[in-house]
Amino acid sequence: METKVNGGAIFKNDKKADTHPDYKGTINVDGQDKEIALWVKQSAKGINYFSVKISEPYKKKEDGEIKGKWIDPSEINDLPF
Repeated sequence: METKVNGGAIFKNDKKADTHPDYKGTINVDGQDKEIALWVKQSAKGINYFSVKISEPYKKKEDGEIKGKWIDPSEINDLPF
């Protein structure tokens, strides 16, 4: 789905765990695509509200892509062999 500049869409999330957001979607802020997650919470006074997190879009790692930083083996001096 294409998101219009400074627009977005949020959908009910099929939660797998309590920590997962209740709603999630995509938004566009000044031409930059972002992911948005919302949790339904309740304040100490019993007022319902949304807690929001905006993050960079998730990018799946390509097959064979190495995670982490390359370390030159000649720089490691404490190997037990």
